[in-house]
Amino acid sequence: MKKILYLLLRRLSNRLFRLPAPFLIVFSGIFIILASSIMYLLEPDTFKNPFNAFWYVMTTLTTVGYGDFYPVTAAGKVFAIFLYLFGIGLLSLVIGKIIDLFVNAKERRMSGKVNYPNGSHIIIIHWNKKAQSAIDELLGAGNLNEIVLIDDLDRMPVEHPRVHFISGDPASEDTLRKAGIERAKSAIIFGDIRIDDPSLTDGKSLLISSSIERLAPEVHTTVEIMLEKHIHNFRHVNINDFIVSHDAVSRLAVRSALHEGSTEIYTQLLSSRFGDDLYEIPCDPAWVTYRNAFEALLTQGATLIANRGNLGINRMLDDPIGQDPKLYVICNPETYAGIIKKGR
Repeated sequence: MKKILYLLLRRLSNRLFRLPAPFLIVFSGIFIILASSIMYLLEPDTFKNPFNAFWYVMTTLTTVGYGDFYPVTAAGKVFAIFLYLFGIGLLSLVIGKIIDLFVNAKERRMSGKVNYPNGSHIIIIHWNKKAQSAIDELLGAGNLNEIVLIDDLDRMPVEHPRVHFISGDPASEDTLRKAGIERAKSAIIFGDIRIDDPSLTDGKSLLISSSIERLAPEVHTTVEIMLEKHIHNFRHVNINDFIVSHDAVSRLAVRSALHEGSTEIYTQLLSSRFGDDLYEIPCDPAWVTYRNAFEALLTQGATLIANRGNLGINRMLDDPIGQDPKLYVICNPETYAGIIKKGR
């Protein structure tokens, strides 16, 4: 008899374990409501109202057992025994399923299978040391933009609350949509260092760029290029900026050789974590000429250096700024915050 009962309980538990978590949660809620109703109907004088019966059922299922309410009739005690045997096991099973849901959700996120739901984020494509440095720079820059990393890795290579991982082929439209490319602020494509041939590396970057241009042409896209001669191949996909691999390092080394101590200046401009930084600021409608903007910003502690790619502002101070300018200044974060606050 014991063996038969054990086999029945084992078979029942195995079937319950295979049930989906939402079904178990709903079933448990219905079971608790029915159990509370039955207990109240069996002993209305003991529990006085349905809520007290519900309270008793909950304290019994959770094994708390305050003892402020308890059945006194034979029928109530028999039903209480049923709650001990079945109800406690059911609630434990539901709690285990809920824990499994959280564990599975984290596992799916770590394996890059969860779509990114938000917007105004920065997408970084391909994981390598440069991508890691870029993520560290973005996280330390003080802005609140979230980062989505795309690569065909099995596991998330970096854990941070603001970093989301998508596993898949970066050139695939499905992968880019999972990363929310249509809602992204910008995208940075690093060369795939797992490809030995620089031409093939640039070819893959070109394919990814074409996919981004097709899905979200308004997204600002920056591409690392292995060979400078390949830049013209990217022109037809309207890439916003190009970075020739190792080019910046070589030029910094030359500047250091020609001008002692100049690398400290470049370091400040390249990283927001050291000294003053380069910021884009809105143009005040009161600024008609570059002199108006230059002098107004100078009094606030910022130096106007460029409009888009034009660095010759100090030689054209009396020229009109023109329409749709993109002004850049050099200052510290506090000064930049003051300029933005004043502009509002």
